[in-house]
Amino acid sequence: QVQLVESGGGLVQAGGSLRLSCAASGRTFSNYAMGWFRQAPVKEREFVASIHWNGGRTYYADSVKGRFTISRDNAKNSLYLQMNSLKPEDTAVYYCAAGSSGSNPEWYDYWGQGTQVTVSS
Repeated sequence: QVQLVESGGGLVQAGGSLRLSCAASGRTFSNYAMGWFRQAPVKEREFVASIHWNGGRTYYADSVKGRFTISRDNAKNSLYLQMNSLKPEDTAVYYCAAGSSGSNPEWYDYWGQGTQVTVSS
C-alpha cells in the first residue's frame, strides 16, 4: 500500500502560480511512476502530468505544457507540481497517483484525496 496526501491547493487569480505537493508513505516511493490528474465539476478525471520513477522522463497534457512542471524527490518521498500562468479553466480538484506512468488513470494503483485549485478571472 502507498498512502498519498496532497497539499498546496487554494484560490489564485488568473496568471498566478501555485505549487502542489504530494507526500507519500508506505511502500517504497521510488518504485512507482507518479502522476497528477485533475477533475472539474461534471467532467471526467483528466491527465495532467506524469514522471518516471527516477524523474528521468516527464509527460504533460497539451493543455498544461509550458506552464506546469512535474518533479519528484525520492529522498523525501514527495511529488510536486509547479503551476504557472494559471487560467480559470485550470480550476479543478487535483489528485496525485502512483502506478505505472502514462495518461490513463487505470494504470495507477494508488490515489490521494485531492486538493482544490480555484483560479479566478
